[in-house]
Amino acid sequence: MGNWLVSSLNEVIPEHPVLQLVTGMGETGGALARSAVDKIAFTGSTATARKVMAAAAENLTPIIAECGGKDAMLVDADADLDAAADAAAWGAMSNAGQTCVGIERVYVVGDVYHSFLEKLRERVAEIRPGADREADYGPMTMTSQIDVIEGHVADALARDCHPAIGGLDSIRAPYVEPVILPGVPEESRAVTEETFGPTVTVTKVADLDEGVRLANGGRYGLGSAVYAKSRKRALDAARSLRTGMTAINSVIAFAGVPSLPFGGVADSGFGRIHGEDGLREFARAKAITRQRMKPLVNLTTFARTDKDMDKIVALVTLLHGRRYE
Repeated sequence: MGNWLVSSLNEVIPEHPVLQLVTGMGETGGALARSAVDKIAFTGSTATARKVMAAAAENLTPIIAECGGKDAMLVDADADLDAAADAAAWGAMSNAGQTCVGIERVYVVGDVYHSFLEKLRERVAEIRPGADREADYGPMTMTSQIDVIEGHVADALARDCHPAIGGLDSIRAPYVEPVILPGVPEESRAVTEETFGPTVTVTKVADLDEGVRLANGGRYGLGSAVYAKSRKRALDAARSLRTGMTAINSVIAFAGVPSLPFGGVADSGFGRIHGEDGLREFARAKAITRQRMKPLVNLTTFARTDKDMDKIVALVTLLHGRRYE
């Protein structure tokens, strides 16, 4: 895709090769980070972002970091459960879960917890990976990620989790079938670390407030979602979530609106792409002043007289407060 974009743009404006592509592994990335570029926009893991920042610091090169996520969905008691379950299935399993703003955790208000879990289970049961055209998603792009997924699932099972769908036997490289992990403790790896695979945890909470608290308890803060019919409760929860983006009654919708800024907080990175905020990230603010008239008194000269000082004191007193002798 990157190569196609470069070649296509060069066909349109061959005299201005404004877009270039360099491919390589870590050594290539390190050389780029230490080069004399004006700014670096990095997308990748939090650990690698720290290495890029360290390399860029040698030249004080500014950086935007769009890192990992552990996105949470909140489901209120009045939510449309069919829509919420369908969105959770797609948000968690599409692209084999290899989406930075994919849903990895779901917090459901207790009154509807079992109903939601059953609806989610029914939808996910119909999903399967494969290489054929009828498959819902494909393989894992990196074999090392399969080890991460296996470790997270194994840790959840060791903590007495009983999967609603799948388990360790769902992992058959290069494919991973969907896994739903209900009631996983908050300290488990499946909750605290980015899985980046077709798995999702589902946790019962007393209300949206508890859901927000648990969702904010992790070190990531990229995207999130809230399902609720009450506009006020949904907005209150969305504003309270410590994430860079939140979709209400949808998942990942913010990524489809080019005018909205995209980015996270905490270990999910900093800076924004897309929208006005994204454009400002790649520009430098410049302040220019021009004297348009002769000032009543010159404040920036050592040639000030006592009379000038009296005028200055009178002006400052008039603008900012009373003068005390």
